[in-house]
Amino acid sequence: MDENLEKLRSRMSKVNYEKLSAIPHPEVYQFILEAVELCNPKEIFICDDSPDDIAYIKHMAIASGEESAALAIPGHTFHFDGYYDQGRDREVTKFLVPKGDFLSPALKQIDRDEGLKEIFELLRDAMKGRTMIVRFLTLGPANSPFTIPCMECTDSWYVAHSVSLLYRRGYETFLRMSRGTDFFKTLHSSGKVDERMISAEPEKKRIYIDYLTNTVYSVNTQYAGNSIGFKKLALRLAIRKAHREGWLAEHFMIMGVHGPNGRKTYLAGAFPSACGKTSTAMLPGETILADDIVYVRNIDGICRAVNVEAGIFGILQNVNSKDDPLIYQVLTTPNEIIFSNVLVKDAKPWWLGMGCELPESGINFSGKWYKGKMGPNGKEIPAASENARYTVSLKTVPNCDPELDNPQGVQLGGIMFGGRDYRAYVPVQQGFDWKHGIIAYGASLETETTFALVEEIGKYEINIMSIQDFISIPLGQYIKNYLEFGEKLKKIPLVFGVNYFLRDLKTGEFLNDRCDKHVWVKWMELRVHNDVGAIRSPTGLLPKYEDLAELFKKVLNRVYKKEDYIRQFTIRVNENLRKIKRVREFWRGIPDAPPELFEVLNEQEERLIKAREKFGNHIPPENFPEE
Repeated sequence: MDENLEKLRSRMSKVNYEKLSAIPHPEVYQFILEAVELCNPKEIFICDDSPDDIAYIKHMAIASGEESAALAIPGHTFHFDGYYDQGRDREVTKFLVPKGDFLSPALKQIDRDEGLKEIFELLRDAMKGRTMIVRFLTLGPANSPFTIPCMECTDSWYVAHSVSLLYRRGYETFLRMSRGTDFFKTLHSSGKVDERMISAEPEKKRIYIDYLTNTVYSVNTQYAGNSIGFKKLALRLAIRKAHREGWLAEHFMIMGVHGPNGRKTYLAGAFPSACGKTSTAMLPGETILADDIVYVRNIDGICRAVNVEAGIFGILQNVNSKDDPLIYQVLTTPNEIIFSNVLVKDAKPWWLGMGCELPESGINFSGKWYKGKMGPNGKEIPAASENARYTVSLKTVPNCDPELDNPQGVQLGGIMFGGRDYRAYVPVQQGFDWKHGIIAYGASLETETTFALVEEIGKYEINIMSIQDFISIPLGQYIKNYLEFGEKLKKIPLVFGVNYFLRDLKTGEFLNDRCDKHVWVKWMELRVHNDVGAIRSPTGLLPKYEDLAELFKKVLNRVYKKEDYIRQFTIRVNENLRKIKRVREFWRGIPDAPPELFEVLNEQEERLIKAREKFGNHIPPENFPEE
């Protein structure tokens, strides 16, 4: 009999003890016992993923007051996080770094001994009088080369309910798990809560990541990005594991794009927040396989990928029936959905940018709300949080890809990197090869925070592969891993750069319609199979006008004018040179940046300068040769 398991016997009911003792893994018992002795819960509930247990968790989320079912549409519930708990908290999310170890100075970190002492003090007796819920899950499909088992101990029924929608159930995996198998662990407590069951001490919020034990500690927060340890928090752990083992853990979406003759091609994409990631993944007529976190492996020379999750924790702002018809349909029909930090009025959830006039009163994360209500910071409180979210199982989405749970994943035909670039990059282009695409589009991914006709310092933010906040290894090593990963593949995905935000430099107007991205995606699909040609520009391979004109007619039933093509795909040399300068300066500050990175940037700079000498600063695509 395991000593830790025996110590737990007196702290739990016979039924829960039997569920736990069926798992033949001493480290599981040890983690739960340490959590129990630290947090001192009244009861322990072991979820074995049976329908009864899953239903009980949902019931308790409502009975506890953490969620409310007072919405008109069946299956819909809502939850509020605290006023100061509306998103991922960068300042208090830190790595626990042991003495003698070093991480990039760009990463938030704290001495491991000091950090553990602090977080343990905050967690001490945090669950007194409450139930500790233990969930077993898998990252990636079960019984797969991609599978990472994981478990969470939490005192939040809302968190326990959320993981039912977001992740694959893993109790059966833990029953079969052999000793020594790596798994990720999270210990979370909402901490002190107020009468609305909302974390009441945000100043004591801490989210600490212990990469020595693959453990995330989270306290005094309920916002899912901070409290569900398997989202971006475990992504940081997975990046380190991928680095050791030679694969990639990425902040990707994956979509299945339909091509000629019934063909389907899988494209992955990395986009910073508000740069078009979800709207690309949810294009009508295509399928969605992933919207947030993806594992990528070389399997027999083929680049294959899986969705780490099985649900969506999506941003609601600007989701409306016109621009996002599929997800809007899901959000307004009976499904199991948790809305968080919306406005609730007339038994309906309301959010910013939903395409209709919002009520002038209701309840939201601030309590009773009315238009003009001021917050503690002296600013007007919006009707709903700008980061209001929905949590839903991916399988409820009409265009969910049937390969979601394929243990071998899907083959990636291409990878796109897209930022908010008002001035330089064209709407879509293809890298000359893997190295060029990864460096010129991925390692150079940049988001401009504001648009001004005169370039201003500090308005650009480099966000490497849209994953920079989560990279838990040296940045240069991360890029080197990418380059080596591609070199080992027999069939290498094409790499594309996309930019939905190009503006006219004189008027400031956008040169892309929101729907145009569907055409760019269809062009990428054709390029993967070499069905259309391209033009060789200094920054990448560009679409030909006649191919886009045909796609615009076929996909959007729109006439695509030659003058629009020229405006969109003219190479702006000076703007591109300034972009290279910014990217190069960023990477010069990274001590282990690989030399290939500067070689690619320098070569692109030389091509641009030569083109300018021949054609001037703004060069229409027809001036460049076909490949």
